[in-house]
Formats: sequence, structure tokens, C-alpha cells
Amino acid sequence: MSRRLPSLSALRAFEAAARLRSAKRAATELSVTPAAISHQIRNLEEQLGLRLFVRRPRQLEPTAQGRELQDALASAFDGIADTVARLRAPARRALTLSVTPGIASRWLVPRMHLLTTACPELDLHLHVSHAPVALDGGGADLAIRYGEGRWPGLAAHLLFTNVFAPVCSPTLGIAGIEDLRAVTLLHFAPTGSVSGVIDWPRWHRLAGLPDEAAGAGPVFSDETHVISAALGGQGIALMSLPLIADELGSGALVQPFGPVMDAPGFHLVYPQRRAGDPWIAEVRDWILGLALPGAD
Repeated sequence: MSRRLPSLSALRAFEAAARLRSAKRAATELSVTPAAISHQIRNLEEQLGLRLFVRRPRQLEPTAQGRELQDALASAFDGIADTVARLRAPARRALTLSVTPGIASRWLVPRMHLLTTACPELDLHLHVSHAPVALDGGGADLAIRYGEGRWPGLAAHLLFTNVFAPVCSPTLGIAGIEDLRAVTLLHFAPTGSVSGVIDWPRWHRLAGLPDEAAGAGPVFSDETHVISAALGGQGIALMSLPLIADELGSGALVQPFGPVMDAPGFHLVYPQRRAGDPWIAEVRDWILGLALPGAD
């Protein structure tokens, strides 16, 4: 069905003049002369048989009919602009995911190739740091964080429950907790703000052991380096068991004794206001799928 519409140029001129309350400013926006804007508005008023403006000194004031037409045109032009912007947008999208070094190297990076199949139009950028960054689209869009899962303004999805326990290479020949004093303690002390970190003094108190010497031994700021040292037989480390599941499964690392310590879990988080973003949802569903048993 054909549409009986006035000239599009006249409608654009009217909408700009009504919004800006000035033929001069409308002319600047549309890159024409003020006389051209005035001419288009007069023609539109003649076509409609309506008075669209009350003309005041240096200002145009829309009439009631003018305001009604302005509202309709603003909605229509906004819809057109949004559609054009979507059509012009690149087919690919980039999002930044902030993760700790341990999560990145031990869990996420070995599975990154799966993202190509799950989200072929997405380029996922990894920001690796222990310190939390702003999830504002500048620092990062999403994050995997260690904690209790309660962050104001963020949606949080639990990926793993978490426990820490002493682990070491079987080459050390540790038979039980009584051998602990003869072994070097490997410590993980991350830089940046990380709450609830498990350390050897806390473990000693839980095990009912004196903690006078629990602070001795080399200290690493990156948990992957602690794992490497433990794999190399350099000592015993207090590590997150989910991060070393592969090494425990293969026997490269063993858990010679307890107790284990419950710890905050790992959560996927993003701003609640972006929960409806289809690209955020793509990454969320992919990561949650990886966390399921047998997802590899």
C-alpha cells in the first residue's frame, strides 16, 4: 500500500527545527541555509493545512499539532538511525574478559579453541591480573573473580566451588604430615587486592600444628609459578585443587595429607545492566558450558 507522505526533506527540516527551536540551528545541523529550512517548513504547513509553529523572535515554538508531529518523527528517525547503525556495525565483536593468571593458564587458555566453534563472530580479549578491574567496557566487559559471589551491581554465576590442600611431586616421597617439617613450603602471595587468600599459617592452625615456621620458604606472586615449582619437586604448595585437577589426575602432583581448606569459589561476573546484551550472553553461556563436567 502506497504511503501518502509529505516530502522527506520537509519532514527532516521540520523535525530539526522543532527539536532545536530554531531554523538557524536546524540549518547548521542539516548543512543547508536558514532560508531553505523556512521554505521547507512553509511548504509542509501548506501540504498539511496546519500551522506547525508559533513564530517568536529568535525562536520557533511548535503548536500542539506541531508537537504531535515532532514526537512521531523523532521516534521514526531514531528507529531508522538505530537500524542503520546496526547494519553498518562490523560483523565481528570484541569483548574483554578479565581473569587471574591461574584461571587463564590452567583452565581457560587450553580451551580457547572451543570458542571459535561456539562464537565464531566474537574476538575474546583476555586481561590477566589478580587485581579486579572496572567492568565498564573500558577495562573489561566480564571477569572471572575469586570471592563469595556478592558484588554490587554485578550478576554472578558460580563456576567452581573451591578447596585448598597441600600438594607436591610424588618424587619427594612424602608419606604423611609428619614429613612436613623436612620439606620446603612454597608460598603464593598475589599482588593486588585479593581477599580471602589461603596461606600456610592459616593451614597450620587448622591442622593443629605450630605456625612459627609456617612463613618460611620462597614466595611467588603468580600461582602458576608455584605450581611449576611444585611439579619440579622444589617443595610442597598449598594450592586450589580445581586449578590442578589435570596434574592430580595424571599423578604429576599428589595430595599427601590433609586437612583441606574451604575457600571462596570462582564466579563469572558482568554488569547486571548488560545481562540482556546478546554478546555478553554468548560468552556467559560458553564459559558456563565449559564449567560443566565433561565439557571438554
